[in-house]
Amino acid sequence: MIKAVIIDDEQLAIESLQWEIENFSNDVKIIETFTNPKEAISGINYLKPDLVFLDIEMPEMDGFQLLKSLDYQNFDLIITTAYNQYAIQAFKASAIDYLLKPIDPDDLIQAIEKVKARQISNNSTKNIETILSDLIQNNVDQTKKIPLSLNNKIILVDPKEIIYCKSDGSYTTVFLKNGEDYLVSKSIKYLEEMLPGKQFLRIHKSYIVNLSEVKELLKHGSGEVVLNNDRVIPISRSHRQKVFEALHIS
Repeated sequence: MIKAVIIDDEQLAIESLQWEIENFSNDVKIIETFTNPKEAISGINYLKPDLVFLDIEMPEMDGFQLLKSLDYQNFDLIITTAYNQYAIQAFKASAIDYLLKPIDPDDLIQAIEKVKARQISNNSTKNIETILSDLIQNNVDQTKKIPLSLNNKIILVDPKEIIYCKSDGSYTTVFLKNGEDYLVSKSIKYLEEMLPGKQFLRIHKSYIVNLSEVKELLKHGSGEVVLNNDRVIPISRSHRQKVFEALHIS
């Protein structure tokens, strides 16, 4: 069963979508609904749903701002809106589908089928990754490598070759010393847990850096680090002290 939440500032729109889901799909369970975007952020971070139905046009904060504010981003996203000009932005935000209001039941069913297919694929990948992780941990020659899932393969990367990682919604881009970069369908928190803690540090909600690749620290504002490839990465205020301590700077 796919655990889902609905976010829409109009209660009638929530009730309408919930009715359609309950009557046209046996695969989705609505575990919570939100009309307040700020409450939705806390709710998603706590509930960790598999799927989010998200309206774009909301007061206080639009749907794209909400997505950028989330800590937990490991879910599939279906955008629901009355305005079709948001389509391109929706897919840039990694939406699995885009439903125009009033939502057609056939379009809804098709979107849910996409979610089911994606999650089956992801579960298969997770099983493979678990096997690979076990092999890595039990193989002395491979202990420093981590698995990265791409479209149709998994590559093993030596963490020493990673310069930094950047969050992009529910995806993360991993940048290597050789100039290559890989976009993986994993949250930055997943990468943070996979990478060796003494070598890598989360310096911002959206960035993890390889400490051995830091060549300069800019102390203005909350700070920035300059990497060996001259990439400048911001330090968030909440991570500033931890970064300074890790770099042995007072």
